[in-house]
Amino acid sequence: MQPETPFSAARLDALLDASGIDVLLVTSKHNIQYLLGGYYHFQFDYMEAIGISRYLPVFVYVKGALDKSTYIANRNERDSVQNRIDAGHWMPPVVFGSSTTVEAMTLAVKHVKGVAISALRVGVEMSFLPADAAEVLRRELGHCRLVEAMRPLEKLRAVKTAAELDILREASERVVASMMDTVKRTRPGQSKREIIDHLRRAELSRDMVFEYALVTLGTSLNRAPSEQRLQPGDIISLDSGGNYRGYIGDLCRMAVHGAPDGELVDLLAEIDVVQQAARMPIRAGLIGSDIYAAASDALARTPNGKQMHFVAHGMGIVSHEAPRLTATGPVPYPADDANAPLEAGTVISIETTLAHGRRGFIKLEDTIAVTSNGYEAFGDGARGWNRIPG
Repeated sequence: MQPETPFSAARLDALLDASGIDVLLVTSKHNIQYLLGGYYHFQFDYMEAIGISRYLPVFVYVKGALDKSTYIANRNERDSVQNRIDAGHWMPPVVFGSSTTVEAMTLAVKHVKGVAISALRVGVEMSFLPADAAEVLRRELGHCRLVEAMRPLEKLRAVKTAAELDILREASERVVASMMDTVKRTRPGQSKREIIDHLRRAELSRDMVFEYALVTLGTSLNRAPSEQRLQPGDIISLDSGGNYRGYIGDLCRMAVHGAPDGELVDLLAEIDVVQQAARMPIRAGLIGSDIYAAASDALARTPNGKQMHFVAHGMGIVSHEAPRLTATGPVPYPADDANAPLEAGTVISIETTLAHGRRGFIKLEDTIAVTSNGYEAFGDGARGWNRIPG
């Protein structure tokens, strides 16, 4: 029996129809992984450049005709594809033979010409389409109109399945556990680079891919790796993204060498008031902007609210994916989902930051999954002041 597709073809068809797309050409790593149920050729996990070009996988999807889909694979990809099929996972028919971006798109266009109607609206990912591959498209399908496909693809990914939620829950738990492991290993005199290396090793030991760590020490607000060293009594903010089975756990927790004084306890408590206020109303059907309204009310009531910054953004295969709830966040994009109701299965990162000029960088970031009657917080432990050993 043919394995089920890892995505809903009916939902994708509806989203493509709403965006005016007849044929979809997917070229981004994250959307290839999503549509193929987690598959991505291992040889290019780290670097996509090879020879005189780069690896460019292409997934071709014809709206309303799943049987006409195909995957354009690198000529060295046969073993990876076969392993995926042998493991019982769904794969569309595969065309091997590309080794450059031009070859990959030439094969994709050949397939489109063989299966699709003459008058086409072709959906592409503009930010993930190399210029030479785009030139092939324009030359060979000059009668077609290219349409940006980012929005329907991210809306497809926005509502997670139960299996995806399990992975995100595990990713969040593992990131927080790695942070607590790092806190236990940290000592005064260690540099930020050494502390970040503790965190990297902790995430790797938990079968994660370490993506990044934004770390501050003491009163500094600088979050980049450096040779700055932890001093007795310093605070640390640990903000890290760890990737587990293709999904990102992204949280922030605080630590202090010794015991936190009363002011530090109060400042972190203020941040948590904002976090809890933003979380409280979350449920399926809530208008996305209401999260910001709840946070704004809490900020207005806290002593340091005017110096705090709040943001809520979607989480999943990539950071800051749909739902997009603000146009004024640290990563610029339109607030496309601010006035839309949240759907069960959506995952949102909620973060409140206080860049305190005298005490340093204090922040909490939580991962929240929307449910039909509320929410579930993933990796919700260690949200207070965690103690660095003496």
